[in-house]
Amino acid sequence: MTDYGQAFQPKPTPARSQPQQQLTELVRRRKQLLEMLVAQRQQADRLTLASLRRQAQRLVRHLEGALKQIQEQLKELCEQTPSLDRRLQTLQTITAVGTTTALAVLAEMPELGSLNRGQAAALAGLAPHPRESGQWQGRRFTGGGRPAFRGALYMAALVAAHSNPILKEFYQRLRAAGKPAKVALVAIMRKLVVLMNHLLKPLSLEPAF
Repeated sequence: MTDYGQAFQPKPTPARSQPQQQLTELVRRRKQLLEMLVAQRQQADRLTLASLRRQAQRLVRHLEGALKQIQEQLKELCEQTPSLDRRLQTLQTITAVGTTTALAVLAEMPELGSLNRGQAAALAGLAPHPRESGQWQGRRFTGGGRPAFRGALYMAALVAAHSNPILKEFYQRLRAAGKPAKVALVAIMRKLVVLMNHLLKPLSLEPAF
């Protein structure tokens, strides 16, 4: 059993609704396309043979078109799903959380809003766990949870550390106390997921999207 399961013994996660499944597929596909596009642009810049460069440029344009199509599908899904759009708009009230991050959060962790603080942090893989063996105790660590969710949250934490007044001050205080940058960013991520869960709680009374 995972640390999260042992600590919180959550109820079985219900099957995702059709809009939730669509959102998850679209968000994950967009991430794949973005990674492919970045790689292909880098390769195109390094090519010296004209025929290969033209071929790479065609592929870049194709990926850009596919990415634009995904963006349009995501916009349409939000417009057709009011409960999803309300959650999206709510998350975007947090400074440093844009549309891309908010959609990734909702895709990878639809339970947000129905959890308590500890459950939200643990399910995200951001709750500190002690290293213990007999009488020996090591440093606490974070782990488990959902890597794709943490990836989206990490980018938001990077922005928040410089643009969100409250979290910027929190980050600077941790750094001044000698905490490594990575540890301080994880702390910001934990605060973000707890805040997101809190803001979405009133919407958890509505039917899930």
